[in-house]
Amino acid sequence: MTEKLLQYLWNFKIFKHFDFIDVEGNPVEIIAFGKWNTNAGPDFLDAKVKIRNVMLAGHIELHMKSSDWIFHNHSQDPNYRNIILHVVFHHDIDINEFTDKNIPTLELKDYIDEEVLKKYEKLADGNRFIPCEPVFEASKIPVAFHEENILKKLEEKSLDFEKSLQQFKNNFEAVLFHSLAYSFGLKVNAFIFKQMAESIDFTIINKVRQNQTQLEALLFGVSGWLDHPADEQMNLWKREFDFIKAKFNISEVQFHPKFLRLRPPNFPTIRLSQLTALYYRHQNLFSKIIHIKDADGLSELFKDVQASEYWDDHFNFGKISKIEQPKTLTKEFTDLVILNTVLPLKYTYHKYQHEEIADEIIRFYHTLSAEKNSVTEEWKKLGVEIRTALESQSLIFHYKHSCEEKNCLNCGIGFKLLKDS
Repeated sequence: MTEKLLQYLWNFKIFKHFDFIDVEGNPVEIIAFGKWNTNAGPDFLDAKVKIRNVMLAGHIELHMKSSDWIFHNHSQDPNYRNIILHVVFHHDIDINEFTDKNIPTLELKDYIDEEVLKKYEKLADGNRFIPCEPVFEASKIPVAFHEENILKKLEEKSLDFEKSLQQFKNNFEAVLFHSLAYSFGLKVNAFIFKQMAESIDFTIINKVRQNQTQLEALLFGVSGWLDHPADEQMNLWKREFDFIKAKFNISEVQFHPKFLRLRPPNFPTIRLSQLTALYYRHQNLFSKIIHIKDADGLSELFKDVQASEYWDDHFNFGKISKIEQPKTLTKEFTDLVILNTVLPLKYTYHKYQHEEIADEIIRFYHTLSAEKNSVTEEWKKLGVEIRTALESQSLIFHYKHSCEEKNCLNCGIGFKLLKDS
């Protein structure tokens, strides 16, 4: 038992029964349990209790032991002057100021089901995929659980986008480019790609995007890959980069993307070339994204986007590959980009003008395929069905924000597992 768990049980009224008796033997009727206060001051505000036929209105303080009132120095704090009930797990001493003012003390240990405490111990203990694994049941996932998680994710991403929009003068096209660069970098190069994209004034990107070779040259050049050309194509890119660098006064800073632990199709050379192909093909990419109404339309934007011809038989500069094939964006990769960049930015753009945008975006998630990764596979082992991106994205988000943090007391699944003892 912890004080936080005690507050949780009080807030959600998880008790064997509600025929409360205070430590002096008086019946205590809880008219209103109060509002859980997560800031400084009493734990529950604006509560109402009835004792000895007298109605009391004020605040409630919870402690593990009665003596904690003294150890926490609440007597000297003016925030605690309007306490009407002291709720404790174990009553170890009488508090004189409560006795003098006829403020009741309620001991809860006999009102809490032992099964709840055992379940909480299982939640809080051990190094498992999710803390509640020993007692988890897929049937305990609440109604609208996935939709709520997706909305939380969208809001979180939206706040990040709004900060970027402030930084880049409300230029959605620029922020889209930066975010797509982040997505194309995957985990290993995401931040490097984003830093690189942000370091180049987007007006320069707009001016050179009509020439795919020049846009490639710009990104390869700032990556530090063109200093020592190994073949004729590299010489061409270097000449183009030197021209662009001089014309637009490009900084000397280089970003050096990483190749280590990446499969060749995910090499930064391939991903940057694919990004340039996307921007060469769609001169008004952001505008197109905003006006598309279905997932198929978004997928169509990325369909057949492939790295330039040089990369058909290369993965790195100057090294010819034994296998020759176009390096086209896969559907799996495209779906990830749509889920992690396109839909959150679309939500951000519309959320203040279009009331139905949340429902619209949720429908996109319903129609996109579920991701397959280590997190979703672990959920499947626990019996959870994952059919669409709505479910996979929700469960990945929930795992990162609740399960990894062992935030079981603020989890809808944890609540049902504890309450349905």
